[in-house]
Amino acid sequence: MDQAELPEIAHAHVAFDDGLTLECGLALRRLTVAYRTYGRLNADRSNAVLVCHALTGDQYVAEQHPLTGKPGWWEMVVGPGLPIDTDRFFVVCANVLGGCMGSTGPRSPRDDMDQPNPPRWGTDFPPVTIRDMVRAQKRLIEHLGITRLFAVIGGSMGGMQVLEWAASYPDAVFAAVPIATAANHSAQNIAFNEVGRQAIFADPDWLGGTYWAHGRVPARGLAVARMIAHITYLSEQALTRKFGRRLRGAQAAGSFDDTFEVESYLRHQGSSFVRRFDAASYLTITRATDWFDLAADHGGDLSAAFRGTRTRFCLISFSSDWLYPTAESRTIARALNRAAANVSFVEIATDKGHDAFLLDEPDFHRTLAGFLAGCAEHAGLPA
Repeated sequence: MDQAELPEIAHAHVAFDDGLTLECGLALRRLTVAYRTYGRLNADRSNAVLVCHALTGDQYVAEQHPLTGKPGWWEMVVGPGLPIDTDRFFVVCANVLGGCMGSTGPRSPRDDMDQPNPPRWGTDFPPVTIRDMVRAQKRLIEHLGITRLFAVIGGSMGGMQVLEWAASYPDAVFAAVPIATAANHSAQNIAFNEVGRQAIFADPDWLGGTYWAHGRVPARGLAVARMIAHITYLSEQALTRKFGRRLRGAQAAGSFDDTFEVESYLRHQGSSFVRRFDAASYLTITRATDWFDLAADHGGDLSAAFRGTRTRFCLISFSSDWLYPTAESRTIARALNRAAANVSFVEIATDKGHDAFLLDEPDFHRTLAGFLAGCAEHAGLPA
């Protein structure tokens, strides 16, 4: 699979010359946060909604993606008259720390070398955590002059960021919506991530992590990692409904070509992914999700992470999600109840699997819109 380097794109961003000290103890001398905004910030700066993207998402929530030309990943949720209504809310989304769409990450020039035109960080980029990602987002929000977010919303890894926001900055979050997420990764989640990472390492073009210095891309390994992950985002019912055992024309038994439609679909997912994502960023971000454990950060007591919080929570899960099953959301809901938090919890019945939050799922959209409308009324936001 021949694949060129990701093109350089000028992303809207803010740079912090005082950098950021990471949880691992290492310091970035300079921090860049790439972001997009939608809607208008009101006079008292009370209508800001932070959308946190998932593992392979980015800041292009509700507009054409500059690399793929495809619509924004949440265009059916964020926009005028939609559940996150940009006629009412000012929406911000930042590319996570460690990402590859403009924020500081493995593709960034090293800032620990006092030399002109330093090389990229590559796999020497320091390990980052979900908390580090949130702290970088906090710097952006403060830069925008916002002291309190009306809501923080995100699914999957984005939901982890929502939980971290609520735990780390409770006074800065009026409402929190963690969607299809968990307070830590199960052994199964970690196992799937590790298989994906090993696929990247096994690619001959990985070159010990120095692929970028040789103009190479470990495209085959990254594509396989994406194929593995994508299976976990779906459900058996969804795959059966969409593909079943349908063949792609007349194929000889035993052929290793794209015999089944589902094989062709996964290979397309893999090949399209490598055109917009960096392998070292994939390693960095999957590791951050594996390390995330909110209870461990609070003496093993998840409820302690939310003790005394005044944030309003709406937890949303999907019945066919086996990557972050409903039981994970229930665990968070129980912890919030023990902390006497204001919490509602909804399981959406669907056969679309984990990715349901990215798809046309009317019950989910109604739930999200209703919760935000109720919170906005309580907060006194004008309609």
